[in-house]
Amino acid sequence: MRIRDLPYSDPGLPDVRSGTRFLVWLGRNQLGGQIKAALWGLLHMGALVCFPLAIGTGVQAVVDRSGARLALAGALMVGLTVLIALGDAMLHRAAVTNWITAAARVQQLLARKTVELGSALTRRVAAGEVVAVSTGDVEKIGWFVEALSRFTAAAITIVGVCVGLVIYQPALGAVVALGVPALALAVLPLLPRAARRADEQREKAGRATELASDTVAGLRVLRGIGGEDLFLSRYRRASQEVRTAAVRSARMWSLIAAVQVALPGMLLIGVVWYGAVLAGNGRITVGELVTVYSAVTFLLFPLRHFEEIAMAYSFSRPSARRAARVLALRRPSAALEDARAAGSDAGLDAGIDAKPPTGDLYDPATGMLAPSGQLTAVVCGDPDAAGRMADRLGGHPTEDDAESGDGGGAPSALLGGVALDDVPLATARAAVLVQDKDPVLLSGTLTELLDVPRSGAVPPKEALDAAQCGDVLEALEQASVADSGDGDPMGARITERGRSLSGGQRQRLALARSLVTDPEVLVLDEPTSAVDSHTEARIGEGLKRLRADRTTVVFTSSPLLLDQADRVVFVHDGVAAGVGSHRELLGTDPAYRAVVTREPDGVRERDNGRDRLTELERIEEQIEESA
Repeated sequence: MRIRDLPYSDPGLPDVRSGTRFLVWLGRNQLGGQIKAALWGLLHMGALVCFPLAIGTGVQAVVDRSGARLALAGALMVGLTVLIALGDAMLHRAAVTNWITAAARVQQLLARKTVELGSALTRRVAAGEVVAVSTGDVEKIGWFVEALSRFTAAAITIVGVCVGLVIYQPALGAVVALGVPALALAVLPLLPRAARRADEQREKAGRATELASDTVAGLRVLRGIGGEDLFLSRYRRASQEVRTAAVRSARMWSLIAAVQVALPGMLLIGVVWYGAVLAGNGRITVGELVTVYSAVTFLLFPLRHFEEIAMAYSFSRPSARRAARVLALRRPSAALEDARAAGSDAGLDAGIDAKPPTGDLYDPATGMLAPSGQLTAVVCGDPDAAGRMADRLGGHPTEDDAESGDGGGAPSALLGGVALDDVPLATARAAVLVQDKDPVLLSGTLTELLDVPRSGAVPPKEALDAAQCGDVLEALEQASVADSGDGDPMGARITERGRSLSGGQRQRLALARSLVTDPEVLVLDEPTSAVDSHTEARIGEGLKRLRADRTTVVFTSSPLLLDQADRVVFVHDGVAAGVGSHRELLGTDPAYRAVVTREPDGVRERDNGRDRLTELERIEEQIEESA
């Protein structure tokens, strides 16, 4: 795999049973790159550790006053230098390629999982955890993949040198062959503690990142209540905890590095002392002593890769475990993923072009039915339950599924009698579009915001009109005049997450974006919670007009939207407890009226004949005023 070929057309199906298995899967998928890097590493390190032979030959040639052997030693050094430079350059190139391609594969897998789960991802994994996995953890995993080929080349080189020294000079070679494995294994007792401290640092950094992102997202609210200093002090404490943990982790790794320097130095002293004794007794020549000494000196370089691979594995294993945990999240019913895991590409290909199902939308968990072609409003007293239900209607995982841990939980929603969890994800999302309670606006122009996959039946202007975005267009027009002077609101830039707009303006632009797509089924979760009542009433009228003959489900408790609905379903204690028009339910169902009118508990239990009439009159007056 070359960098120019990124991104992958298909990053593959990872083995997420454990962090170690995930690392093995990554290595197996770039075996060619690892072998290539290892071969270049063998050339580089092999030429490097052959240098002592040339040095020893040259020294002995000087002692023996042999010009021919001295010239041969010089030529050998020149040739080895060229090989060292070539091997080093190509090793670095191949190893970095492995790092980048592995990181790209993991990031593509994470991006695919994010698209697959949608907003349900952050309900099952903290947002700060997702950010940490896609940044710092990906970097650590790539580091291990990069270091693996260098370590392989270093291990083979060390074994070869030890064997060569035993053959070349058995007495000194035996000392080196026994001492080197001890050096390589000396740091193993220190690694568990170092890994624990590194994990502690990473967890604290993740919490600090999450706190920072939450603070930035809520900065406008914090300024409104004067809470900037409070959250700044919290982040300062979290940052100091990260610094303290980083220092503790660095101390342990510095101890490991000191051991890796001290022990080889002691081995070198022992070899020189023993070699001097042997040379003094005439058992070895000066050239042989210099050769063995130089070989041990040059062995210190490949030995450093043992420390690197130990650090890389200690950091990457928990990172791989966290990445595997995120990648292991699945949709509630995963027939498609099971087919892929079994290698049944035929089943996959058959589902790619499958026609989206149509018909009535039904939720077996609550008994809610949204007839095809009608505007159905759903009233649910629990906002969290409403959010889970909206996700389920779109074929997304639910909180129940996450808690069960085995893909069970609430049954899948049915569209035209077809379970959405049993069709490919792309097909389910082509049939049902779910707009979250807090939709996100990406940075760019208004034209780019509305440039989404759509049927073409709803022009952007009609969608903006139905969503009552007139004041938003005026504000963007003024911004366009200030920026470019053309006064075109469609070309005005929207900042990240729409932070330059009010909450109601962001909500209406998100609604317009959903209306432009013109899906067969549109599910809206509290689409008007941030707008005033007059605007809300006009949005209800525009929504009903624009979505005529299309299935629309709106989760709301607003009387102004409920009065526009063809059908209202009241979900109480997890089941559809009432069905009818808004005014019918208001007059016949006390529990429904309590949710819609937000009555206190004491009022709910009173005799409600007179109160019911009063509430009906009040709502009718509110509707007439808004009209």
